[in-house]
Amino acid sequence: MGCHGQSNGRLTLFSLPDNGGCAAPQAALRFFALRLSACHSFVAVDRSNLYNIPSSKHSRQNMTLLQEFAFAMQPNQFQPFHRRSFLKRSLSSLGTTSLLTAGSLRAQEGSPPQRTTDDDIRAALQKAKLSMLFKGSTPDEFRTWHKSFYTQLHRLLGDSKPPAQWKIKQESQAKLDDHTRLELLLQAPGVAPLPVYLLLPNTLRKNSQVPGVLCLHGHGAFANDAVVGRRDMEGIEANIQKANYDYGLQFVRRGYVVAAPCMRPFGRRVDRPRYGGKDPCAVNFVRMQSLGQLPITANIRDLRWAINLLQSRPEVKNDRIGCAGLSYGGRMTMMVSAVDSRIRVASVSGALNLLQERMSLRHSCGSQMIPNLLNFGDYSEIGSLIAPRPCVWEMGSEDKLIVPKWDEVFKSRLRRAYQAAGVAKNLHFDHFEGGHRWSGRIAFPLFDQVLNG
Repeated sequence: MGCHGQSNGRLTLFSLPDNGGCAAPQAALRFFALRLSACHSFVAVDRSNLYNIPSSKHSRQNMTLLQEFAFAMQPNQFQPFHRRSFLKRSLSSLGTTSLLTAGSLRAQEGSPPQRTTDDDIRAALQKAKLSMLFKGSTPDEFRTWHKSFYTQLHRLLGDSKPPAQWKIKQESQAKLDDHTRLELLLQAPGVAPLPVYLLLPNTLRKNSQVPGVLCLHGHGAFANDAVVGRRDMEGIEANIQKANYDYGLQFVRRGYVVAAPCMRPFGRRVDRPRYGGKDPCAVNFVRMQSLGQLPITANIRDLRWAINLLQSRPEVKNDRIGCAGLSYGGRMTMMVSAVDSRIRVASVSGALNLLQERMSLRHSCGSQMIPNLLNFGDYSEIGSLIAPRPCVWEMGSEDKLIVPKWDEVFKSRLRRAYQAAGVAKNLHFDHFEGGHRWSGRIAFPLFDQVLNG
C-alpha cells in the first residue's frame, strides 16, 4: 500500500488508498500516522479515502477515530487539524504509544534524544571489568592464572559433573556401508535423558581399540541428525551441504568412534511450536534461571556424560578423546574442552566471538550465557584454558558471524596464553575460503596426529 501527500505550503493532504483487503487494516492506519508525523504545521484527512479501508472487527475502532476527524468534510474536500492534536488522539485510541512516544515528539521540537536502557547496557559493556585477563608471559605465570581462572569459571557455571550411575537404552541400530549407527538414550535418576548417536567404523577388528571423537551440533532444525549424516531425513541434505555439517560422519569414516549428543533445546529435545515463535534458547535461559540453573551448564554436564559413554565402550581408547563442533557446537566444544581435561585435542569452528562483542553489537543466545562472566574474563579466557592442549579455531572468510577487529582481540589473547605456556605450536587457526561452515582442513590431520600418534 502507499500513502500520498499534497501540500500548498500551509497544509499537507495525505490520501490513504485501499490496503488490498489486508486482514489487519490497523497496520495501514499506523503507517498513515507515521507519515503524518513528518508533515509541516498541519495535517489533513481526505474523507473520500478513509472509507476505502476495509471494514472488519479489527478496524472499527480505527474507523471511528478517522470519522471523528472527517465528519465535517464533504467528499473530495479536506479539513485541517493541528498535527499535535491528531497524533496524540490517534495514538491514544490505537494504544500504539511505542510508535510515537512523548520522547519522539520532544525530539521534533529540538530537545535532545532520551537515553535508553540499551544505551546504558552498551556503555556498561564497554567498561566491563575483565579483571582476570591473563597478562603474564612465563609458564609459571600461566599455570597460576590457569588454576585461578579455572576455579572462577566453575563458580560461575555451577556443578557440571555427569551422573555417577547411569544406564543405556538402545533405540535403534543401522548397519551402513562403512559404519554402524546406534541411536542411544542415556538415563539416570533425577537427570533429563540424553539422546546420543554412537557411530562405529566397520573397519574395527575384534578386540581392537581406536580413539573417540565427540562431535557437537549447532543451532538449526536437525541438530545431531545432520552431524551424523542422516540423509534419509526429509530436508536435511541442503542443511548438510550448506555447512559441511556431517563432520561426525566424516570422522567415523576416518576410523574414529563418534559420539554425537543432542543438546538442549534442539532437535528432539524441543517442541518449537509450543514457543509461539519465541527463541527457545532465550526462554529456557530465563526459566532455568528461576531454578538457579544455566542451560550452558546442563549442556556441559551432558557432554561430559557423552565422554563417559565413549570411555565406557570397549572399542575406544579411553585416553584418546577429541572434540569438534560448528557454531553453537563450536562454542560448546570450547566450553567442555576447557572444563574437562580428558579431551586431548579440539576443533572450534565458527565461534570466534567474544561475549562482550556479541552483547554490545547484537543479541546472543541464552544457551551461551554465563552470568557475571565479564567481571572476570570472556570467551577468550575460557578458550585459553584449553592450553596447553592442541586446538584449531576455524573461521570462514565470508562468515558474517565473525566480527573483524573483535576476532583479532580474541586471537591475540589466545596467542598470549599459548606462548606463555610454551606451546605456541599447539594453537592453530584455519582461515578458509567460505562462510559459516565446518572446514576440517587443519582439524582432520591434527586429530590424526594427536590421537593416533
